[in-house]
Amino acid sequence: MCGLAGELRRDGSRADVGTVERMAATMSDRGPDDGGSWSHGSIAFGHRRLKIIDLSAASNQPIVDSTTGLTGVFNGCIYNYRQLREQLQARGHRFFSSGDSEVVVKAYAEWGVDFVDHLAGMFAVAIAERDTGRLVLARDRLGIKPLYVSEQPGLVRFASTLPALLAGGDVDTGIDRVALAHYLSFHSVVPPPRTILAGVRKLPPATVRVYRPDGRVDEHRYWNPPFARDPQRARWSHRDWQDALLESLTTAVQRRMVADVPVGVLLSGGLDSSLVVALLAEQGQRGLATFSIGFDAVGGREGDEFVYSDLVAQRFDTDHHQIRVAAQDLVPPLEAAVAAMSEPMVSHDCVAFYLLSQVVAEHLKVVQSGQGADEILGGYHWYPPLAAVGRDRALDTYAAAFFDRDAAGLAEVLDPAHLADGDPAREFVAAHLARSGAEQAVDVGLRIDTTVMLVDDPVKRVDNMTMAHGLEARVPFLDHEFVELAATCPPELKLAQGGKGVLKEIGRRVLPWEVIDRPKGYFPVPGLTHLEGKLLDRVRDALYAPQARRRGLFRDEYVAALLRDPNAELTPLRGNKLWQLGLLEMWLQSHGID
Repeated sequence: MCGLAGELRRDGSRADVGTVERMAATMSDRGPDDGGSWSHGSIAFGHRRLKIIDLSAASNQPIVDSTTGLTGVFNGCIYNYRQLREQLQARGHRFFSSGDSEVVVKAYAEWGVDFVDHLAGMFAVAIAERDTGRLVLARDRLGIKPLYVSEQPGLVRFASTLPALLAGGDVDTGIDRVALAHYLSFHSVVPPPRTILAGVRKLPPATVRVYRPDGRVDEHRYWNPPFARDPQRARWSHRDWQDALLESLTTAVQRRMVADVPVGVLLSGGLDSSLVVALLAEQGQRGLATFSIGFDAVGGREGDEFVYSDLVAQRFDTDHHQIRVAAQDLVPPLEAAVAAMSEPMVSHDCVAFYLLSQVVAEHLKVVQSGQGADEILGGYHWYPPLAAVGRDRALDTYAAAFFDRDAAGLAEVLDPAHLADGDPAREFVAAHLARSGAEQAVDVGLRIDTTVMLVDDPVKRVDNMTMAHGLEARVPFLDHEFVELAATCPPELKLAQGGKGVLKEIGRRVLPWEVIDRPKGYFPVPGLTHLEGKLLDRVRDALYAPQARRRGLFRDEYVAALLRDPNAELTPLRGNKLWQLGLLEMWLQSHGID
C-alpha cells in the first residue's frame, strides 16, 4: 500500500522530476517507510512506500527492470503474487525481489495490457515502456485503489490522491457543474471520470489506459460482471448458494492475510466484520487484534455498538481494543479528516474511520474490514422496492430512496451560474437501466451500487481515512471472484430476512445469534447528523468564509434557512443537508481552493 505520482510530457520536453517529487511528498502519510523517483525522457515517476510485503529495499519503488525495459509504480496489494511469480519464473522471468510490485511489472512484460486479468487484489499501476515511450495506467476491478489524472495541453499528470495533483500546480480548480449536481443529488457520489474540480479526472475502475507517443490514447474496461442468473447454477438450492458463497468468502479472507507483517480486523460488531473475524478464527487465527470505536450519544442517538463487538471479541478470544471518543473532541478530528479526503465525502463515518485508524496504526499496518457486503448482497432498504417493480418504474423507485435532490431541488440550492443542464444523477441511473447485463430492476440497482456508489463512497472513505495514518485496509467482500458469484445469486436470497439473507444464514453457522438478528448498524457519529455547538459553528464559518462568498455556489436564502433550523432538513438516507453544504466548503478551503 503506497502512494504514486507521475508526469508524461507530450510536447517534446523532458518530464519535470522535481514536480513529481513534490507531488509524491504530499503522500508521505500513505507511504511513510520509503520514497523514490525516476525519470527517462518524457516520463517521470514518484513513489511513497508502506512496507507490507518484502520489507527489504529490493521492493522499493519505482521498480526499474532493465531486462524488460519497463519501469513501474504500484499502489495496492496482489494477493496471488506468489502463484504469479511461480508462473512467470516458469516462463523464464528472473526476479531481484520477493515482493508483489516486481510481479506486477513482470506480469505486464509477459501479458501486455492483459496483465490485469491475472491480478487478484487491489491496485493502481503506472508502467513506462523504455523502448516505445508508451505509458500505461491501470486500476483494479472494484476501484479500491484510487488514481487521479490531470490533463493539459502537452502534459499529463497522475497521482493516488487529488491533493497531490494540486501540489504539482497548473490545475483548473474551477467547480465542475455536473459533478456538483451529482454531489448534491447522488448522496455525494461523483461517478468517474469526473471529480468536483474541472481540471481533475479519475481513471474509472477496471480500466486500462495507454498513452502513445503519437498522441493517441487507448482505453478499455476489462471487467464487467453480469448481474443475471447463470444457467449452470439454475438448479442450486438455498444451501448450495450458502455453501458456494461461504467457500468464496473464506478464500477471500484467506487471501487477505498475505503479508510480512501482522493483520488485524476493524470490528464494528455488525454481521459483516464479525463474519470476517469468525472465518479467520475458523482458519486457526489466534490472538487476532480487533478494534472498535464509539462516540457519546447526541440528540438521543446512541454512539456505539460495543455490546455487539464485545460479544464477538469474547466468542473468538481476540485481542480487542475499544476506542471511546467524547463529543467535544470531534472538531479537531473533523478538520483532519476533511484534509485527508481526496474528494469531499459527507458520510460521518469518515471521522470514525479517521480516529479508529489513528489508534489502529499504533498497533498494526494492515487490517481487514467488512465494507461492501451491503452493496454486494442486498443489505439496503431500497432493494426490496426495486425487486417489486419492473424497469419502467425502477428509475423513480431508486431516485425516491437514494437521491438527495431532484433538478428542482438543485435549483433551490445552487446559484444559477453553477447549475448543470438537465438532471445529471437521474440521467446517469437511466443510462444504467438501459444497459444490458442486468436481468431485473433490482439487479440494475445492485450493479450501480457495486460498481459506482460503493467505489466512490464507502471504499474511497476507507482508503482515505486509513491511509492518512499509513494503515492498509483490505476488503474481502470486494474480492472480484466473490463479487462475480454474488452478482449471479437470485435477488430473493439476498433480500430475504430484511436484507443479506443468504449472508445471515452463513453467519448462523459461526456467529452468536444476537449479532445477526439485530437492527442494521453503522459507524455512528451522532454529533455530525445532529449539528449543534462547536460543530454547527464550524459549518457556519465555512459557509460564510470569504472564499465561500467569492465562490458563490449556494443561494444565500437557502443557506440562511438551513442555519436557522440546522437539523430540520435530512436526505432520504438521513443525512444532514446543512452538513452536506458545509462539508463541501470545508473541503475546498482545506485544500486551498479559492
